[in-house]
Amino acid sequence: MADFVCNKLTEWGLSELIDRFKDHRVDEESLYDLDDQHIKDLIPEVGPRAKFTKRLKQLKEEQNTTQAAAASPVPVLPSTSDKEAKILSDVKDIMGSVLKKLHRQDNTNLNNFLRAKIHDLKREKRELIGVFGRTGAGKSSLINAILGEKNLLPSGSVSACTSVMIKVEANIRSSKYEADIEFITPEEWKDEIWTMKQFLGNADEEWGDDEDRRDIIEKLSAVYREEWKHKSPENLMDIKYFSEIEEFLQSQRMTLTCGSAKELSLKLVKYTRSASRQGEIMRYYWPLVKCVTVKVPNNDLLQHVTLVDLPGSGDWNKSRAKMWKGIVGNCSTVWIVTEINRAASEEEAWEILTSTCSLMGNGGQCQRIHFICTKSDVIEDPDDDADVHAHIIQRNVTAKEEVIKKYGSLNQVKKHFSDDCFKVFTVSSTEFLKRKRLNPEDTEIPQLQYFLKDLNDYHSETLSYVTGAYGILSLMQGANSTEGAGKKTDVSAELEKNLSHQLGQVKKAVEDAHKAFETRLIEGVKKSQSSCERTMSSFLYRSHHGFYNTLKCVVEKDGVHKTKKGKQINLNVKLASWLTDSIDEEFRKTFPNEEKYGSFNGVISSFSLDTERLIKNNQSLKLQLIFLKTEEEKIKTKLNKIIRERKKTIYNSLTETIVEKMLDCYKRAAAFSGPDSLKYMRDTILEHVRVSKDMMFEEAKAAMLKLLNDLKDDILEKLEKTMRESTELSLKTDDNSIPDVPTELEMVKRYYNELKCSSKELDITF
Repeated sequence: MADFVCNKLTEWGLSELIDRFKDHRVDEESLYDLDDQHIKDLIPEVGPRAKFTKRLKQLKEEQNTTQAAAASPVPVLPSTSDKEAKILSDVKDIMGSVLKKLHRQDNTNLNNFLRAKIHDLKREKRELIGVFGRTGAGKSSLINAILGEKNLLPSGSVSACTSVMIKVEANIRSSKYEADIEFITPEEWKDEIWTMKQFLGNADEEWGDDEDRRDIIEKLSAVYREEWKHKSPENLMDIKYFSEIEEFLQSQRMTLTCGSAKELSLKLVKYTRSASRQGEIMRYYWPLVKCVTVKVPNNDLLQHVTLVDLPGSGDWNKSRAKMWKGIVGNCSTVWIVTEINRAASEEEAWEILTSTCSLMGNGGQCQRIHFICTKSDVIEDPDDDADVHAHIIQRNVTAKEEVIKKYGSLNQVKKHFSDDCFKVFTVSSTEFLKRKRLNPEDTEIPQLQYFLKDLNDYHSETLSYVTGAYGILSLMQGANSTEGAGKKTDVSAELEKNLSHQLGQVKKAVEDAHKAFETRLIEGVKKSQSSCERTMSSFLYRSHHGFYNTLKCVVEKDGVHKTKKGKQINLNVKLASWLTDSIDEEFRKTFPNEEKYGSFNGVISSFSLDTERLIKNNQSLKLQLIFLKTEEEKIKTKLNKIIRERKKTIYNSLTETIVEKMLDCYKRAAAFSGPDSLKYMRDTILEHVRVSKDMMFEEAKAAMLKLLNDLKDDILEKLEKTMRESTELSLKTDDNSIPDVPTELEMVKRYYNELKCSSKELDITF
């Protein structure tokens, strides 16, 4: 049988069929001629037959594409993503076949180790993009235009609500449009009703109908219309109000499935938007919704990207507020959307940036901030239609200059991000679709589409998987070789010496960072203790209209509140600001969000057991050392992910400790009602800060330093355990039960070299 057929069966994870195809003399030509009956005779088992049929169909389609390209004057080449998706699929099939072989062998230490390593290969990279902007700024239209789905998210005449998070991602299981709706719990809603009704009942009437009261009334009226006014929280939990959403009462998710984006959008309105007209009869359930995940079929821009339409912070519901904080901290990119006619002066847009920069920067993983100016096609009374295009282009240039200048003045924001992270786009979703005044490129929607396409790049995922597979197969083949047996002891000893040295380097780097943070935090604690009462007084003794209600909202929501005008109030961040300010610069240097820089001055990224030199000097042990080199890369990748998550916890612990110490104070302040309650709230907060300041900031410092020390211990433990175990099983274990994999190794090596040639990410030579 031709090598072509043998290689294809191995590539497809069907190497167990090779002997059967040999017996029936299936060569390359006859492979393409197999019909359904032939395949059924060759492969009676349903599972392998279905897999083979699918792969053969793909092979024939590739052949047809190649033939069409040869006949065409314009070359037809597969895209890089398509090519690498196929490589990834092929290597996954090969490793699936290898795993089956291992399952048929004895359960030795090496066998179990190899199986675990193959399972560990499976992981997916997903990028999160947070989309911020005030109601009416054009977020929904922007997302719809970029994704090529005109009617996906409700926009336009339908009034927006400001508390529901909407995730938009790919539907990889179905060709339908779907929405998963996650509700808050009935208990949380009952508590929220009680809090809101208490607030309305206690609000000082002399302040009139302020924005916080209107916000609560809008929420309760959405679910209950006018009935909430005369009923208790217990009565408002009657099941009759939730007959359309039984999933809410059962604490389950609701799934909507539709054949079109427009149909789904219409169904989503009552779960994501408020009433568009006064006196509407329909009930709206957005106050009960925690998050909506919209799943879009057949959209390549969402394969590895999730877009999240985010409200501002300061929600009445604590679980929704916690989810919001987690999502913002996990965003690698943030889009801030505002209308172009007031982009540089729009307070709410810049307030979003200034109030969340620490959560996205040092407390998160944001690498890119895109300031997106919408409605760039809207021109007031143009003098001459012929000049409209030039007028729009010139205004776009001016708007970009003004926005960049504004960002340049925000020193408190810039210290969290690199100099090149900020970009400005001037977009028109309307013109991108209609193309009356602007060509598509001038709308800048294509630039954002290209950006998403780059984020979806298969390369890093494919390269990581193939590199790991190459290492595993190298170890398996090396385990069956008797070459280099006399060198194993010496090489093992050298690897042990290198490991001890490298662990020492890592330990020193983390301990140096610990000392630097401790020094800065000591100064931060002193400033906190001397300034906290004065700063808190300057906030508490404001006398503007409606301040009683504002303060009431702040204490009801554990120190955090967002006004209807977009102003963010966070007493906990205020109190922690001297601590965070003292370490911000050092923290960003120690834990940069940019992937090209390494944490702890690059000590993890540079970790190496010098395996490349050992490979050159010990060719008889090349396969085992290749495995160890790939293990180095894998553990470094894994540790960088762990560090990225843990650094968020470390940084945010300063504010979290303040929250813990202030919670009792907020609860006591929130309990006041009636005459002089504003005075009692102020006195309670100020007295608590005065009494607590000596210990509160010291405890915040100690908590952060402990988390940093715990991270050091975990890094050292994982590095040592992983590399010692890998060395032990690759160089000190004799196991003849491991199956030979020469064909699989050769195929994966070919894929690996192909990827390495096009890669700037990996610098490994074997």
